[in-house]
Amino acid sequence: MSIALRHSQPGFGRAPSRGGVPRGASRPVVREPLSARLPRPDLSGVRRLFWPLLLVGLGVAGFELGDQLLPHLDRPIAQVGVQGELNNVDRLEIQQRIEPFVSASFFRVDLDGMRTELERMPWIARAEVRRVWPDRIMLRLEEQLPIARWGDEALLNNQGRAFVPSDLQRYAQLPRVYGPERARRQVMEQYQRLSQMLRPLGFSIASLELRERGSWFVRTSPDSEGNSLELLLGRDHQIDKIRRFTTVYERALKDQIGNIARIDLRYANGLAVAWRDPNVATAQAPGAAREE
Repeated sequence: MSIALRHSQPGFGRAPSRGGVPRGASRPVVREPLSARLPRPDLSGVRRLFWPLLLVGLGVAGFELGDQLLPHLDRPIAQVGVQGELNNVDRLEIQQRIEPFVSASFFRVDLDGMRTELERMPWIARAEVRRVWPDRIMLRLEEQLPIARWGDEALLNNQGRAFVPSDLQRYAQLPRVYGPERARRQVMEQYQRLSQMLRPLGFSIASLELRERGSWFVRTSPDSEGNSLELLLGRDHQIDKIRRFTTVYERALKDQIGNIARIDLRYANGLAVAWRDPNVATAQAPGAAREE
């Protein structure tokens, strides 16, 4: 019997170690710097506070600088200019009203107070006040535009606002409008609409009244022969009723206007005519009721 002996050699049949470092050999350890090992401080809060604090600091510094320079830049008001077409405003009264304000210096003058005081004048509808460097104040004044008289008490401007000038009787020739105090703007707007519609027919409004129950009443100005016309419009659809009146007037009533006293437009599909002389033969409008 033969026996075969095999001798194992070191490393035989094993994969070689990577890197060529023998097993069990020690490696050198590289230590991180101290700054990398210490925790980093959180500066986000500081960054959030930096810009607000900077702005506050700049604001305080600017205020202090302005307060130091103001006495050197501020001057007495040397001139007041007035712009605007003024026909009814007394310039001497303007001067008297602004005199307490212009005694202040350029930066310390109360512009809002001056504007309010000027707009208290009856004939001033709107006032603008501004500074003009280095020592001027400029006023831009808008005068009231009277459109009608509000009864016997005041004038109405084109915005429906009432004002009372000292010389109210000077404007007795203006149309008179009447109505509840709360409806002044509504009455003025209605007057403007109806005036535009009646003007092409040769009529102008002498008076317009909104009565307590909401009914509208119009009286036209006398013509060259002294004849005027009354229109009863009722409580609704006034514009449609004036259009209907325009059509009927052009077709049937124009030649007899001198004999017409009143036209009642409160009907749904027609109108009623009240004649000055009921015995005069007249053309009757279709669908109209006749009143004598």
